[in-house]
Amino acid sequence: MPSSPVITLRELRKIYTVAEREAGLGAALRSLFSRKSREVRAVDGISFDVAEGEIVGFLGPNGAGKTTTLKMLSGLLHPTSGDAQVFGFRPWERERDYLRRMTLVMGQRNQLVWDIPVADSFELNRAVYRIPYEEFRPTVAKLTELLELGPLLQKPVRNLSLGERMKCEIACALLHSPRVLFLDEPTIGLDVTMQRRIRTFVNEYNQRTGATVLLTSHYMADVEALCKRVIVIHHGTLLYDGGLTGLVERFSPFKTVTVDLLNGGGEGSLEKYGKVVARNDASVTLRVPKAETASVTARLLRELEVVDLTVQDPPIEDVIEHVFNQPGA
Repeated sequence: MPSSPVITLRELRKIYTVAEREAGLGAALRSLFSRKSREVRAVDGISFDVAEGEIVGFLGPNGAGKTTTLKMLSGLLHPTSGDAQVFGFRPWERERDYLRRMTLVMGQRNQLVWDIPVADSFELNRAVYRIPYEEFRPTVAKLTELLELGPLLQKPVRNLSLGERMKCEIACALLHSPRVLFLDEPTIGLDVTMQRRIRTFVNEYNQRTGATVLLTSHYMADVEALCKRVIVIHHGTLLYDGGLTGLVERFSPFKTVTVDLLNGGGEGSLEKYGKVVARNDASVTLRVPKAETASVTARLLRELEVVDLTVQDPPIEDVIEHVFNQPGA
């Protein structure tokens, strides 16, 4: 893993003051003279570093503070307190040299101009970032090849499908060859094939350029395919920072045992071995406490007519759900 930190957060906080009132005309009139408010700690003192060239998964449920953090790192929001630096810049100071080094891609949010061809939106971004043509043309050619954009460049954005538009949005965000990518749900709403293409492109871009990537996604396939390291936050606080495999080892109290039985195993109950989570023909999947895995598999092999048996860690989605359901989470 590279050792040079590109992104550094230290006790970063973003606190909003939100007005509150009860429903009804009387409450509305009272609020004119006496307003009630409460604090919402969107991000509550998180600290971490991201090294150059890393692709890090930034995970959490809705409202955990992921997007707020990315907006602060991209300079769209000022923090309430704490500090963050990216390439030595404080993002919210919005220095031109910093803006040329980073990009923020938010799924389902447009930066392309709706009524003009994609190529014209690219040209508009070229002008905004003052990219010389001798750099712009080969960059467009490379992105067009990697993302298969050829047939799309002359189409108005409004005529593109969601998947086509997301590919063009990503390309547009990379025209200035940023060195750090903040990707907020870049595959949201896309079909499985398009999700895979976007993941492949992000990985290839990272390999070709050495760019650093901080990725949020609710699709665990994105995280598993791209990220060796994950950061998990909930209610604005950091719950876990480490390897994806380490997340499973730390937070998963069970294993998944899949057993193929001769003739389906008959009609006997398998609940005595563990919780049955799936059953299909002769195959049964059990959820077994991690400490009991060895003894349960021995009993299965001894007491049943077993054709095949596999023991695996649970799906990463189940582990993440378990993390969020921890007491105090």
